[in-house]
Amino acid sequence: MAEAVANVARRVNATVEEEKDTLDLSNCKLISFPDGVFRVLNSVAEKIHIITLADNEMKGVTSKFFKTFTQLRELDLHGNVITKLPDVVGDLEHLTSINLANNKLSVFPERLTEIQSLERINLEGNDITEVPMEKLQAMPALKCINLKSNPLDNNLLTAIQQFPQTFEIQTTTDN
Repeated sequence: MAEAVANVARRVNATVEEEKDTLDLSNCKLISFPDGVFRVLNSVAEKIHIITLADNEMKGVTSKFFKTFTQLRELDLHGNVITKLPDVVGDLEHLTSINLANNKLSVFPERLTEIQSLERINLEGNDITEVPMEKLQAMPALKCINLKSNPLDNNLLTAIQQFPQTFEIQTTTDN
């Protein structure tokens, strides 16, 4: 445990000291975003554009996280056990890419469809059965959504194939 804490501290301090726009806390055995990190990063939070929290044991991400890192462009949360996102995720007006692959989402996080700048959504390997196609279609910047390895309803798969696509949709039916 002490080693994991030291690893997080090292990475956070490097972000602050080197004035990086990236914070990588992947593979740190995190079950949540540490409160102490908010305090340390408070002065530079607006400068952080990319956060990687992949391959941890996080069950969720708090509203405080999204309210603190308002300038995020890319967020990688793949390989956790996240079941839902707070509504405030829809306020990330600069976000272009979110990776939520291999989590425990059973419901499509619809607030993502409110992010006008969002280009890429990766939801591969979750438990999602329904997708708001009309809302996705209305997203002006969306280029790709990955829905592979989700138990999508057969009617939905048929509808996806017939939907006029302005972006790439990856499903388990793709070869």
